[in-house]
Amino acid sequence: MRVCVTAEGEDLDALVAEEFGHAPFLLIVDPDTMEFEVFDNVLVDTDIGYGIQTAENIVHLKAEVVITGFVGPHGIKKLESKGIKLVTDEEGTVKQALDAFNRRRHRG
Repeated sequence: MRVCVTAEGEDLDALVAEEFGHAPFLLIVDPDTMEFEVFDNVLVDTDIGYGIQTAENIVHLKAEVVITGFVGPHGIKKLESKGIKLVTDEEGTVKQALDAFNRRRHRG
């Protein structure tokens, strides 16, 4: 499984980005092994919003789930149209968010 966590830094101890579209980094993590790759969230100077651009970046990274703070309606629509699941309102570190995700995932 490929989980994308929007992050303020480049490792699992970084904070989850509060605003999806302004996250400086995208961490693609295997939640079972906690192995991860770091990608800059390239925000091009564009007429479309940052949320849509971030969603496009995530689609290209082939994530199946996104863990983040707040996502606006355009970002939600783009991700959901590609079948990507969203986990929002997460706080704390990337590792803490992934631990919570794993607990929920293995419950049912």
